[in-house]
Amino acid sequence: MRLTTTMRGITLLEILITLTIVALVAGIAYPSYRDYTARAHRSEAIAKLLEIAANQEGFYLNANRYGSLAELGYPIPLNTKTGTYTIEVSDNDAEGFTATATYNGTGAESERCSSFTVDERRNKTSTGTLANCWTHQR
Repeated sequence: MRLTTTMRGITLLEILITLTIVALVAGIAYPSYRDYTARAHRSEAIAKLLEIAANQEGFYLNANRYGSLAELGYPIPLNTKTGTYTIEVSDNDAEGFTATATYNGTGAESERCSSFTVDERRNKTSTGTLANCWTHQR
């Protein structure tokens, strides 16, 4: 009588091939995901700045001057929902205001778009290595 045994399981080679494929897919997907989240955070900061600018105009109609964040009803300090940017309002008087969103983190995004600024005339500026963070969401 002959004994036959069947081996069940995974070979080391199969595990290594699977890990290589997973690492390759992750290496491609993660940078794209990181860029996507950075663009989303920039969009969030831009939306908050434009909201503040609109509220400043309403405040100006009632008080004949621009208001602080507290006068506009915002908490201090004001951060975006994700906490990625901190929003501040300065130079708020009868002449005008400047609202600035400053990036809180470090790394590549702090170099790309470190801050956004909007004023009473809706002049939009930004600092960073991107030419204009308001229009270039890449």
